[in-house]
Formats: sequence, C-alpha cells, structure tokens
Amino acid sequence: MKRSLLLGCISLFVVAVFAQEDPVLMRVNGREVLRSEFENAYRRYAERSNARLSPKEYAALFAQSKLKVEAARAAGLDTTTVFRKQHEKCWTELVESYLIDKQVMDSCARVLYQKMGLKARSGRVQVMQIFKRLPQTVTSRHLEEEKARMDSIYRVIQNQQDLNFNRLVEIYSDDKQSRWIEGLETTSEFEDVAFSLAKGTVSQPFFTPEGIHILKVIDREEAFAYEDVSGRLIERLRRKEILDKGTAAMLDRLKRSWQYTPNQAAMEELLTKGRTEQNLFTIDGQAYTGAMFTQFASSHPQAAKRQLEGFIAKSLLDYESRNIDKKHPEIRIALRESDENYLVKEITRQKIELPAINDRAGLATYFKFHSSDYRWKSPRYRGAVLHCVDKKTAKQAKKMLKKVPEKEWADQLRQTFNTSGTEKIQVEQGVFADGDNKYIDKLVFKKGGFEPVMSYPFTIVVGEKMKGPDDYREVIEQVRKDYRSYLDTCWARELREFGKVEINQEVLKTVNNN
Repeated sequence: MKRSLLLGCISLFVVAVFAQEDPVLMRVNGREVLRSEFENAYRRYAERSNARLSPKEYAALFAQSKLKVEAARAAGLDTTTVFRKQHEKCWTELVESYLIDKQVMDSCARVLYQKMGLKARSGRVQVMQIFKRLPQTVTSRHLEEEKARMDSIYRVIQNQQDLNFNRLVEIYSDDKQSRWIEGLETTSEFEDVAFSLAKGTVSQPFFTPEGIHILKVIDREEAFAYEDVSGRLIERLRRKEILDKGTAAMLDRLKRSWQYTPNQAAMEELLTKGRTEQNLFTIDGQAYTGAMFTQFASSHPQAAKRQLEGFIAKSLLDYESRNIDKKHPEIRIALRESDENYLVKEITRQKIELPAINDRAGLATYFKFHSSDYRWKSPRYRGAVLHCVDKKTAKQAKKMLKKVPEKEWADQLRQTFNTSGTEKIQVEQGVFADGDNKYIDKLVFKKGGFEPVMSYPFTIVVGEKMKGPDDYREVIEQVRKDYRSYLDTCWARELREFGKVEINQEVLKTVNNN
C-alpha cells in the first residue's frame, strides 16, 4: 500500500516538474500553447527577419497567427482534399528525412545523373507520337490487334519517307499534341526511346504501362546541370519500388530496431510456388502473411523475388512511419507547423488576397472614400486633341462632343467627319500630364508651342483639367495594394474582437531573448 502510494506521488512529481519545464504560455480560443512551441517559432522568426522584436512584441504577432489558424478551422479548411494531400505530402517528406540519409541520397542521385548522361537521357526533347491508350485490363486479343495496327502504320512510315507524320497523329493518335519532355518526367520506357532517337527520326512501336506508341523526335536541347535536376532525381529514387543500395543500411537498421523475424520456409515456398498461406515474417511481433503479399504483388508486377524484397521494404517503412513520431516527437511538431502555415496562407488568400483582386464593388467604394490619396502631384488633362481641316469642322466637333460620353468620342468623330473617304479630323485621346503632348502643353498648360499639322491647321482640345483619376481602374494596382492593407487591418481587428487570447506574462518573461 505504501509502495503504491509512493509511486503515485513520484508520478505526480514528475508531471509537475515536466509542466514547470514547459508551462503553458498562452491560450488562443481555448487551445493551449506551450512555451517550447512559442520559443521555436520566435527563434525561426529571428533567423529569417531583420526585425528585432522582443518576446512580448512577437507574442502579439504569434497570437494573431494562431487566431487565423482558428478562423481557418472554423471555415472547415482543415477538412478539404487539398489540405489532406498537403498534410500527407509533408508527413511523407518528414519521415523520409529521418529515414534516408541526405548525403546518401545525394550520392545516389549523382550516380543516376551520370547514368542518364551515358544513356543520353539528358537535356530535353520535343516529341510527337501516334499513341493508343490501353487499359490495364486489356485482353490478349485486343493487345495483338493494336500491335498489328501499329506495325502496319510503322511500315507505311518506313516505305513513304515524305509522309506527313502530323497527319497520321491527327488520324490515329489518342495524343495529338507535341511537347517537350525532360528526364524524370515520364516513364522510363518512354524516356529510353525518346532520348535514344536522333532529331527527325521515328521509333518502332513500343509499349509502356500507358499503352503502345510510335514516337518522333522533333527537336533536342542540351543537358541540364546536376543542380537543376537533383530534386527530381531524388524524387525518382524515392519512388523506386525496390530501394537501392543507398537505403539498404537503413532497412537493416529498421529490421534490428523492430525485431524483424523472417520465416525462411514460407519465403522459399512463395518463391517456388508463387504463393503461400504461411506468415512470411513478423515486425515487432506483428505477422505479415502470404495473403498480404498477394495483395501487394497484384499492383507491383515484377519477378517474385523483387516483389518479396519490395514487400519487406514497404512493410518496414510503413511500420516505422506509423511509429516514428514516438522516437522523434519533433516530426509531429514540424507537421503541425506545416499544417498551420497552410491554413494561415489559405484563409488569408480567401479573406484578403482574392477580394483585393476581384472585388470590383469593394475596390470602387474604397477608391471613392480615399480618392484624395490618389491625386497627382500636378494636374493632368483628360480629353482629346482634335486636328481639323477647317475652323467650321473644329467648332462642330467641339459642340458635338459635349453631348457624347467620352468613351464614344473617337467613334462619333469617325462616323460624323471621316466617312466620305476624306478625313476631316485626326484625334489623340487620353490623360495627359505636363510634357506628354506639345499641343496640350500649349493650349492647356500654356507652355511651349507647336507648328500646325499640315492639312489639319486648326487644332483644339476638348476635355478638362483633373487633380486625380476619377475611376479606380486608372490606378488599379495601387488601389488593390491599399485595399488589401485595409482588408487586412479590418480582419485583424475582427480577430482580436471575437477571439480570446490569454497570455501568461510571467511565463513570457522566462522566454530566452537570444
């Protein structure tokens, strides 16, 4: 009894000590934020920003970001397909960053880059193809029919060198577009053929997982540097079904870590007969059966030995992935930060970015109430310069334009004065600043001079002086920028008014300012 009581006291003491080591620094709409989370965020902010904010100053920005996260959750943005996909992608990348040594992956990528160079699978090629898409469930009879059809087309191409390949593509191909491809963009089967062909040559019919192809290379470009393609090379290595020697050591480590125990008899039966009802191996005491292997093999068509190697590798990696955050809690923290960054970005896009671009009524209203902010430093003249054949025409044109909307001036002048085959008026219309137009300078701003236009000696102006634009579209980029700031300010105020932030000032004082 005393021993149980003593253990209970020790447990409570440990919890209390841990709580003291990482206390709650703030609550945002009821969600607790520990000091460690705040410190990590504060440290990263200091690393990427020139601003030297104190912990207290940064706490206000941090709390506002958390309020945006809560707003995104309230809007259901954490339940969308896009969010789930980015969550899974981030999780995979985080797990791989712990499972696979970066230096090893870079070394393997360089080896692959060199191999691609030897195969001439470098640079990029422009291709067109006669392509027939074949489903995975295609019958052998249908397969033979399509192959015979493609062989027949290829014989025609060989026998008629001047045959228009583009025309054959239009008639027979499921893919009618020419496109540039680089290494790592398509299947290895497609790339092997595309990068082996000289410019202007046509391939024999060949199969890929997508279907059957006859390929023509239209053009080629030189290779890219390793640095330009390293990311895609590493991605290809990650996608390989059987991990290469660079990850063999990692698999051995996982086998030891999770007490991988193979059943050699079952594996031999599988490799001999192609199936087994026995357990193939255990990982951390969990059995992986022949039936599970059969399900894996159905979507990984390879030789049985390679399928088994892939099944073992995938099983170990999946088990490690499901349990890795127990070994490395920082993965879970990084995943949460990635999720929250996405939510803040998306809710900001919806609440601020899109309206600042597309809300015409809002932009017009904002401009109306802030029009003085967009006044020009000096007045401008909005209107038209009319060069007329005689004084009478000038007088008639000026009188007519007073009754016509400005956007219709050019059409009305053309229809009234320039329809008989002889032009009576030449027009220059727009918004003119001092120095933009010599006729406006003289007739409106009373500066400089000009020589009359030959054949159009009577020059007049029609319009008005303006201190600033009267339509937001004339200064739309600046209005959008200012409207965005306005929406951001309003939203921040709304978040503060309707959100609840509690900050423990005593805990905040203990945050390391360095």
